[in-house]
Amino acid sequence: MALIQGIGGVDEAGRGPLAGPVVAAAVVLGPGQHIPGVRDSKRLSPRRREELAVVIRRESIAWGLGRAEVAEIDELNILQATLMAMRRAVEAMGYSPQSLRFDGNVAPQIPGFAGEMETLIGGDGRCSAIAAAPILAKVTRDAEMIRLDRMYPEYGFARHKGYPTRDHRRVLGALGPCPVHRRSYRPVRLALRLTED
Repeated sequence: MALIQGIGGVDEAGRGPLAGPVVAAAVVLGPGQHIPGVRDSKRLSPRRREELAVVIRRESIAWGLGRAEVAEIDELNILQATLMAMRRAVEAMGYSPQSLRFDGNVAPQIPGFAGEMETLIGGDGRCSAIAAAPILAKVTRDAEMIRLDRMYPEYGFARHKGYPTRDHRRVLGALGPCPVHRRSYRPVRLALRLTED
């Protein structure tokens, strides 16, 4: 990977849902660079996230996306799948910033990366590059769940994005899981058993 000046922030969207991939993003900003409006993605409306995602792609030095599919989540577990998605996001940038900062307390191994790596609990409130990353990740993942809603309309993925809402759990219990449900998650396993009995 080519070396570039700047600080990379890495975060994900989609660890908690019962369905769909986990998506990670890596964003590199210059020292002291801050994109106005970028803050905790969970506190932003979907429309505002989409607007900011356009600005982040345009104004960041580099960005990349990575994902882990449902089969990988079920095979590895959600933590290892998330770390895989993060590694893929960094590799997708094609660049190696001076440092990489990860939200949380665990960072993936990234072959070929020689810079400094740091984990920050609550990183999206402490690092502008980390705060930008989950906005890209969530916008990308939400679009994927809307696409999956067209394939499996009875589950309501466009509304709840795979999260375990009351409506999602009710439909899951009635119909059982579809191919994009995470069978390693307890509510999905229970629903599978109920519909097989």
